Amino acid sequence: MADIERHRRAVLERVLEGDGYASREQRHAAFDAPAAPLFDKVAQHAYRVTDDDIAAAKASGLSEDQIFELVVCAALGQAQRQLDAALAALAEAEKAK
Repeated sequence: MADIERHRRAVLERVLEGDGYASREQRHAAFDAPAAPLFDKVAQHAYRVTDDDIAAAKASGLSEDQIFELVVCAALGQAQRQLDAALAALAEAEKAK
């Protein structure tokens, strides 16, 4: 389990703090609370993302590389929130035993 946690932290560190086309601030915003329509859709209903959503992000001035990075951040942020909720539920179940 320690290896998994170490690798998870390494991925998040690289994605959020490493060099990229999107700024660190943009990446953190997409990870923490995606407000832009595309990134919110990725976090909440990824299967509904369409070419029109990508086109709208491009029209807002983002490059394809920035869009890719921010989509990854939004997806990882949602995955992290779900993992945190699952681990909290497991901890609560253990306490109830």
